[in-house]
Amino acid sequence: MEKGSPELGGVWKRVVVVGGGVAGSLIAKSLQFHGDVTLIDPKEYFEIPWASLRSMVEPTFAERSVIYHKDYLTNGRVIVGKAINISNSQVLTSEGHQVTYDYLVIATGHNGSFPKTRSDRLNEFQADHEEIKSADSILIVGGGPTGVELAAEIAVDFPEKKVTLVHEGSRLLEFMGPKAADKALEWLKSRRVEVKLRQSIDLNNCSEESKTFVTSSGETIRADHLLVCTGKPPGSAWLRESVLKDSIDSFGRLRVDENLRVKGCKNIFAVGDITDIKEIKQGYLAQKHALVAAKNLKVMMGGGQERKMTSYKPNFVKVIVSLGRHDAVAQFSLTTLIGLVPGLIKSKDLFVGKTRKQLGLDPRILPHY
Repeated sequence: MEKGSPELGGVWKRVVVVGGGVAGSLIAKSLQFHGDVTLIDPKEYFEIPWASLRSMVEPTFAERSVIYHKDYLTNGRVIVGKAINISNSQVLTSEGHQVTYDYLVIATGHNGSFPKTRSDRLNEFQADHEEIKSADSILIVGGGPTGVELAAEIAVDFPEKKVTLVHEGSRLLEFMGPKAADKALEWLKSRRVEVKLRQSIDLNNCSEESKTFVTSSGETIRADHLLVCTGKPPGSAWLRESVLKDSIDSFGRLRVDENLRVKGCKNIFAVGDITDIKEIKQGYLAQKHALVAAKNLKVMMGGGQERKMTSYKPNFVKVIVSLGRHDAVAQFSLTTLIGLVPGLIKSKDLFVGKTRKQLGLDPRILPHY
């Protein structure tokens, strides 16, 4: 195939990105003036995931964090649909599109169910807000970062609510150190959140209508509203009958090399939570994946040698879990902090402005339609 850039009259390479989440959106945006980019996503928008919990208690917050793909992908193509299979040269969607690629990026993250349109997603946040607002008592299942952050958001914005958090682990935030977990627990308790550790709720055998939930230890919890914040499996089921079926590990993640290519493939990359990289699955690390993979794709599309490609090196990272509007618990390499200082880093804006800016958008002003 002919190489070259559009300025020189060459042929652009066809790059298909599957998944418009944190990593997929950024890599598509980064490559849109370097190749013929097509983004395939079941939704017409990109959602900043770490802003979604704030949006449940303050729906207007979602106006900046739910972004049309077309707003940042101004020189690419968006196919709103679900990828269901891939071959050595094409991606097949559920709507019957067969999209040919020279280079493919898999960025399907974790499974999730989201509405197709931006307006429907904003309406969901409004509905979540109304349910939280009308409930006197709320049960949250799951004590990872999502459950802890959601409990904190509700406790700060609705201090009159009775909030109960049930977690099957021996401590909260098990991906962080014990010191950070203890600090988060004390913070929640100080805001009257009741935390029950080493207990679980059988979600298959409970009815929200009855407003009664029984834990694994036999304890009964009464709550007007249930919010489930447990982990979701990787979004790789659609690949199990594809040419990448042998590249999926036992956890459902794609095996990648140091350049973020799927092992054994020269022209297929994987980025974000779908990869088997041994590190905490965090949004800003997915962004780092996207930038490294974009750099490597530019080398390959320009006919460069593989030795010029960049390696991705996982290392210790800072972890910040927001606790409402002003506080946060942060774990750095040498210390753990809680309160206003780490809160200044994350909690006020939740990196929404920074993320919008990274996509080439105004961090504050909304587009008008």
